[in-house]
Amino acid sequence: MPTTRAAEKNAVAKDDSGKDEGKGAGSKHEVQDKTSPKSKRVKTEDDKDQKTIEDTIPSPTEAYGNGHAIPEAKKESTTIKEENGDTQGQDQKTGTAEKHGARQGAVPSSILEKGIIYFFFRGRVNIDEPSDVNEIKRSYMVLRPLDKDAKLGEGTLQDAGNLRLIAVPKKVFPRSGRERWIAFVEKSDASLKTLREEFLSSSDYETKTAGTRHNPAATPAAEGIYAITTTGRESHLAYMITLPAELGEVQTELGLRKKGSFIISTRNPQYEAPRNVALPNGPEYPKDVQDEFRALRWMPSQPRHLDFINTQFLLIGESSGIAKATEPQKEDEKKDKETPKEELEKLEDEDTHRMETLKDDDSTAIFADLGALAKDYPKLETTF
Repeated sequence: MPTTRAAEKNAVAKDDSGKDEGKGAGSKHEVQDKTSPKSKRVKTEDDKDQKTIEDTIPSPTEAYGNGHAIPEAKKESTTIKEENGDTQGQDQKTGTAEKHGARQGAVPSSILEKGIIYFFFRGRVNIDEPSDVNEIKRSYMVLRPLDKDAKLGEGTLQDAGNLRLIAVPKKVFPRSGRERWIAFVEKSDASLKTLREEFLSSSDYETKTAGTRHNPAATPAAEGIYAITTTGRESHLAYMITLPAELGEVQTELGLRKKGSFIISTRNPQYEAPRNVALPNGPEYPKDVQDEFRALRWMPSQPRHLDFINTQFLLIGESSGIAKATEPQKEDEKKDKETPKEELEKLEDEDTHRMETLKDDDSTAIFADLGALAKDYPKLETTF
């Protein structure tokens, strides 16, 4: 029987010893589990170099021994042979999709950034194929910024090394103003190679108490376009989903809409983080970015906040979809520019055509866009 969002929330609440989550900026959230550095590797406890954020964060619900991920000791050959161009979509136009300057002067000023968005989730340890949201460990967004004045043509996007991996420990995405929780930047300025090796791939690791544990590969849930917009006092992350064409149980249970939006507010790292959402280290903002906060604990998120690892920001659901996020601003109306909604719809149409030309199924198209072989990863599904 499909799991409802209400049931998922109850399950999460029980998982945290009866404590409720997601009721405000100070909500308690699990920041847990290690994102895998390499595909099909075995780690040992003796080598402890190159710890990342989650190396120091044990899961409160799963046995991870001492709670420390252990760097690789053995590595099998990868199926991605970049030096030979052996990547998915090699018969397509590679790295030519972004047409710089094609929308110059037409994009409204309220759009601070636009790009491609990918939604993923990862099953709990030793669960490769989750049967419902209760078996999901964490959900993710991957943001791939485009030039603000660009349009999309055919083919894949050039690897600009500007990918951002956003972790959502709550597992599902908020849909209304009553649902709000913390997300954080796990990786920034990442290349496709980094994304494949340190996020998409599965991994095995050893613990003293439970032996070998298996972190499953990331599973795609959707692909589409996004824009970070400002409406004056608030910032929004609006998105339109291109793939799958019709959302199913998986997407709905994750809290996704065909067209959706979140209010996003960045936390000032100079203040102590709410209990249970603190990371081992805060973002290392330069002085000009830190000064923007003044004495505020939170401020409307700016795109450059997301360029710093460990940035924490609040995701607040918007039941109105993209309506508030795409409200035209008077300044743009006077200059006869496109409305934010019109600009997003154009980008969505371009991305729909682009993904159709890559390959004949959703999973193949998504992984081709990420320079990966779809056969090496879980498929995009609409039902659990």
